[in-house]
Amino acid sequence: MSFSVKTLTVAATLLVSALTSTGVLAHAHLTSAEPAPQSQITVAPAQLTLHFSEDLEPSFSGATLTHQGDKTVSTGKASLSSQGKNTLVLPLDTPLSAGKYQVAWHALSVDGHRTTGSYTFTLK
Repeated sequence: MSFSVKTLTVAATLLVSALTSTGVLAHAHLTSAEPAPQSQITVAPAQLTLHFSEDLEPSFSGATLTHQGDKTVSTGKASLSSQGKNTLVLPLDTPLSAGKYQVAWHALSVDGHRTTGSYTFTLK
């Protein structure tokens, strides 16, 4: 049985594409959050809720919140939501005051891939 160069090239391309796309899908990426990235809100939230594309390892996932760029905001321990293992909830210990906030998150998906990111929101 012989294969043409074109058939082998197509097969190799499909294999590389499948392996590459599987690796990308395995990472936990932030899909949405409350408060939303770059939002301007008027009511202080009681917690931050971060939704990811993959289930998380709660012991190795979390977030920090800073106010006006350098003041760390006191929070409770991050935990997974009862709604799903891909949602991280970070309770806030005290009400937030007006200003710009940055959320810096880190996530470890259940398959062992670590991702990080950050976003801002403003409380008016």
